[in-house]
Amino acid sequence: MSENKDLQVAEPATSVEGVKFVYDFTEGNKDLKDLLGGKGANLAEMTNLGLPVPPGFTITTEACKVYLDSGEEPAALRDEVSAHLDALERRMGKKLGQADDPLLVSVRSGAKFSMPGMMDTVLNIGLSDKSVQGLAVQAGDDRFAWDSYRRLIQMFGKTVLGVDGELFEDALEAAKTAKKVTVDTELEAADLKKLVTRFKRIVKTEAGRDFPQDPREQMDLAVKAVFDSWNGDRAKLYRRQERIPHDLGTAVNVCSMVFGNLGPDSGTGVAFTRDPASGHQGVYGDYLQNAQGEDVVAGIRNTVPLAELEKIDKKSYDQLLQIMETLENHYKDLCDIEFTIERGQLWMLQTRVGKRTAGAAFRIATQLVDQGLIDETEALQRVTGAQLAQLMFPRFDEDAKVEKVGRGIAASPGAAVGKAVFDSYTAVKWSRSGEKVILVRRETNPDDLDGMIAAEGILTSRGGKTSHAAVVARGMGKTCVCGAEELEVDTKRRRMTVPGGHVVEEGDVISIDGSSGKVYLGEVPVVPSPVVEYFEGRMHAGADDADELVEAVHRIMAFADRKRRLRVRANADNAEDALRARRFGAQGIGLCRTEHMFLGDRRELVERLILADTETEREESLKQLLPLQKKDFVELFEAMDGLPVTIRLLDPPLHEFLPDITELSVRVALAEARKDSNENDLRLLQAVHRLHEQNPMLGLRGVRLGLVIPGLFTMQVRAIAEAAAERKNAKGDPRAEIMIPLVGTVQELEIVRDEADEVIAEVEAATGVALKLSIGTMIELPRAALTAGQIAEAAEFFSFGTNDLTQTVWGFSRDDVEASFFTAYLEKGIFGVSPFETIDKDGVGSLVAAAAKAGRETRPDLKLGVCGEHGGDPESVHFFHEVGLDYVSCSPFRIPVARLEAGRAATQSQGSDHR
Repeated sequence: MSENKDLQVAEPATSVEGVKFVYDFTEGNKDLKDLLGGKGANLAEMTNLGLPVPPGFTITTEACKVYLDSGEEPAALRDEVSAHLDALERRMGKKLGQADDPLLVSVRSGAKFSMPGMMDTVLNIGLSDKSVQGLAVQAGDDRFAWDSYRRLIQMFGKTVLGVDGELFEDALEAAKTAKKVTVDTELEAADLKKLVTRFKRIVKTEAGRDFPQDPREQMDLAVKAVFDSWNGDRAKLYRRQERIPHDLGTAVNVCSMVFGNLGPDSGTGVAFTRDPASGHQGVYGDYLQNAQGEDVVAGIRNTVPLAELEKIDKKSYDQLLQIMETLENHYKDLCDIEFTIERGQLWMLQTRVGKRTAGAAFRIATQLVDQGLIDETEALQRVTGAQLAQLMFPRFDEDAKVEKVGRGIAASPGAAVGKAVFDSYTAVKWSRSGEKVILVRRETNPDDLDGMIAAEGILTSRGGKTSHAAVVARGMGKTCVCGAEELEVDTKRRRMTVPGGHVVEEGDVISIDGSSGKVYLGEVPVVPSPVVEYFEGRMHAGADDADELVEAVHRIMAFADRKRRLRVRANADNAEDALRARRFGAQGIGLCRTEHMFLGDRRELVERLILADTETEREESLKQLLPLQKKDFVELFEAMDGLPVTIRLLDPPLHEFLPDITELSVRVALAEARKDSNENDLRLLQAVHRLHEQNPMLGLRGVRLGLVIPGLFTMQVRAIAEAAAERKNAKGDPRAEIMIPLVGTVQELEIVRDEADEVIAEVEAATGVALKLSIGTMIELPRAALTAGQIAEAAEFFSFGTNDLTQTVWGFSRDDVEASFFTAYLEKGIFGVSPFETIDKDGVGSLVAAAAKAGRETRPDLKLGVCGEHGGDPESVHFFHEVGLDYVSCSPFRIPVARLEAGRAATQSQGSDHR
């Protein structure tokens, strides 16, 4: 049906400003993704490689941005499109939509970053009541022509004219029922002709206009629809989920049609150069005879494995394998390929660097290094900390007693447990109320995206590894099992029937294993991931029984550790957490929160300290606390011997150590009513009232607490110094760093430092041990950041407390705002991501950068670190590398992620993108 004649392409017109909005496939290349989108750039690249690509052209993202900004297409766009369409028609030897032998085209979206199924596509443009007759004659196949026409009306009606797609689906189902068939390929030409008439009536009724018969009008309206789909709800939701910028716009690809629905010697498929689920090399993909491309990704008909194509059409199969090898070697990565076979002729419709699971990413990166296609530096850019975090999730216990009820295709690994729900609305609703859910569908479509995000995992009874559910789930790192054919999903009755007749109702708990494809009734117990066992030293890379994935992770982590400049420490408050952190690769403790040591059995001692009326009472409380604190620090120094341990002096608001004011008031009132009031409770209530604060997070805490309660900080400093001296006497190597919290002015730090220096000198004199204890502060207030140059005169190190710094810069109370309005802010695009999750570079980040610079101008050897939650966030780690911090500190389980991202930050290559 399509020919690629070597004809001269007319010089395209440009706008008066000289901006070019349309590029022929022969003009671009893979490096023009910003302009041509990923699809257009790669179609051009395949054309340049001499691969069989149907001719076409790309309307740029710049044209889309003009349209989205102004509501109108660029003035020059129509003329440019006309010039390229004329060239395409000359090359193909036929006119768009001509009656006797029509040229048909597809109009497909193509943003810089892959957004599978999130934007619009229309196939078979150019068909009309007249041209369908010519297509039938030219193809010698009436059924094919009318099938293509009904597809156009259906896609155009839903995508361009906004008609409810269910109306077309219902009409199609009714036609199959009337014919007593189960699949659309069994409908004959006469049936499809009637269906076209029905579809046109639906368009007229629902859209208030006739289906357009002018092929150019069809194409122009389809282009606008693709532009508009950039700001569709599902596209915006997907971009927020994947952190894709909202201002990129989409390109539009106009490509001459090739047809996979011309009979048994035609078909369409999706292929991967390696398994996107495991990373293993082999023949992976899906093929569907007598179908168009949307049939495969929609999952509405179950495909056959790509390997079956060898039996169906060996010539095309062999050619496809050769092209796959060419593309993988050219892109030096896993490639995801869409192709169509038209009566034995293979055509390449798309290629892109394929989305893959976390495990596949690590395996493929090391495989490509071994094959000499990439080096270790590039390998680090092929994996992410988010993927490593996924690999650390638990997996199902294979030895547990479980009831397996089905098995599908292992589309995206993980162990997911939740209540079965059968639509996206319920998935979102139940998830927001705290329920864990599994979204169960026959097949998903782009409208299910919000439910897929909300669910723990996705289970479908149709589709394969290249279906919408599988592709999107892999991109999100979400557990997914597809094509579980033995499960009968009834979405209307909200139930699923499993082999043996058992019915799973909505709300019943099921478990799905995205690594094996198995589906279980009830909750299956989980066990630690082998990757976690590796980090904890319970599985050794290189051993005979080592997991292949563990080996790949080990190698990538070794690359990262060799490359990174940032050191990685842990937030740990006791010896147990410190030892775990050390096993995970921590290079010290960046934050030991001493307030956590004062809870539990010691709470009463703190109450006595706060309530002390006399100096004697206060000193007695401190005297009892001192040996307990010293013991804490001895254990900590032993666990982290030879590595730095940053100890933050007591920081929390006092109310955290006192009884709840309401509970205490009730207790006192009841006691008075019984006339047996407790003197201690009365005294305690008076103290609680005296110390009550409207906003305790901005009240008496941190350094203010140490200045108001005499002896509190000096007791802690003495405990640190004595523990360090004891550890040194035991031939250890304690490296304590004392951190003063919530400093806002250098005078606060100077007072506390002078007192601390006196105590350290006393301990040195008493023990005969020389101590090297550095004293610094946590920068967590805007004023501290703005006066960092002054504060550095009294501080040997800064540790940025980005949790509090974010709260005080934004004026947010984290405990309140995340639950109240953050969801709305994310949905409205005010935030791309919560500033408590990833550092706000423009606001909080600018203060961090300025404080780091000012501090080092005062004290060039100033040590700089960060110990807020951002210390383990992948994107934030890159920022901290860029501004020159020495280390990040995070929770023990995030240490491997921070190590990996620190290595990636050090080797980040400009312009490289392997999303």
